[in-house]
Amino acid sequence: MNWKINPANEIKGTIAVPPDKSISHRAVMFGAISKGSLKVGNFLTGEDCMSTLSAFKAMGVPIEVNGDILRIKGVGLKGLKAPEGRLYLGNSGTSMRIIAGILAGQEIEVILTGDESLSGRPMKRVIEPLAKMGARIDFLEKEGFAPFIIKGAKAPLKPIAYSMPIASAQVKSSVLAAGLYADGVTSVTEPFISRDHTERILELFGADIRKDKLTVSVNGLKELEPKDIVVPGDISSAAFFLVGALLAEKSDLLLKGVGLNPTRTGILDVLLRMGADVRISDIKKGPEPYGDIRVKNSHLKGTVVAPSEIPLLIDEIPVLMVAAAMASGETVIRGISELKVKETDRIKSMGENLLKAGIEIISSGDDVVIPGGRRRFEPSRFISYGDHRTAMSMAIASLFSSGESIIDSVDCVATSYPGFLEDLTRVVKLAGK
Repeated sequence: MNWKINPANEIKGTIAVPPDKSISHRAVMFGAISKGSLKVGNFLTGEDCMSTLSAFKAMGVPIEVNGDILRIKGVGLKGLKAPEGRLYLGNSGTSMRIIAGILAGQEIEVILTGDESLSGRPMKRVIEPLAKMGARIDFLEKEGFAPFIIKGAKAPLKPIAYSMPIASAQVKSSVLAAGLYADGVTSVTEPFISRDHTERILELFGADIRKDKLTVSVNGLKELEPKDIVVPGDISSAAFFLVGALLAEKSDLLLKGVGLNPTRTGILDVLLRMGADVRISDIKKGPEPYGDIRVKNSHLKGTVVAPSEIPLLIDEIPVLMVAAAMASGETVIRGISELKVKETDRIKSMGENLLKAGIEIISSGDDVVIPGGRRRFEPSRFISYGDHRTAMSMAIASLFSSGESIIDSVDCVATSYPGFLEDLTRVVKLAGK
């Protein structure tokens, strides 16, 4: 499937972006191993989160789905059952990495597998700390990659103090999940702060969890007590419309109920530094704060993004590259090696697509330099490379081209934002109309 995108000069209206993908994953994962029942409201029914949901249903967790509302009957820390056959997780790296931590402490054997893309993403970074805790894990085909088998531990896992070489919310979450099954305190120290949804939901569920600057610790062998959760809108999905409205000649766009967790708002911080007219209102506090974001056309200027900011906007970097190309002056994004091991190599996918659009980014080691000053992109036939964020980023770029562009292979967008094109069409006014 492909999209045909024509130039636009106006983005106006109101959008409620899809529910947060990261929180939706974790609500199912930790709800499933809690002791009791809970309701999850505004759950994201995209393909990745449905992979998580299907996995826990396959392991014997009763989950009732009614639209975007889930009712989960948690089975307790050690209540999961071995699935029939392999546990297939589609394209979801979050599912595979965090579920590995949960399964490390179970008394069952499970093989985790995924699609071709997921099978090419590195898993050793998760498996190594789990192995130090006593988890028995073997790779079945290629060392360091799925599929792999987790052989359940009959005794409690060993607590560890783990210093992560790279800030990664998925690895941190996997180790903390395994820490729930350890006899003692497991701690994870990051080089920079990454998104903290796991810490927040574990705290909500009564886990003995503590935070001290860059270190998070959990005291294991305590059952989780579930609480009802309402998932806010996903700021990663909102980012495409934020950038689109900033770049359009005429714009006044309101994004409703967007998650404002401080470990996710790096995109807002960077855009504000670039001169964005972005205003936040109606903030609601709670385990996961959220509010409304209003954005208007702005003259952006280039900036430097530091390595410490990358974990706070890792999924928004592709569309930030689009904004940077149309800003005045160059933008330098430092320390983005993690983009090479996402659903695709996003540095490569965005670099090749932007080159077709007339922008040659300069990649040097872990840094990328984007020359700014572009008034219009060149229309072209862009390729998603199977990555939803690349596809949506190039759709936004195509709005500011000098003619019709085509985005190929956009089925991947269903992983996080199935209704993206419909929302885009609803708020965009095409140039000349």
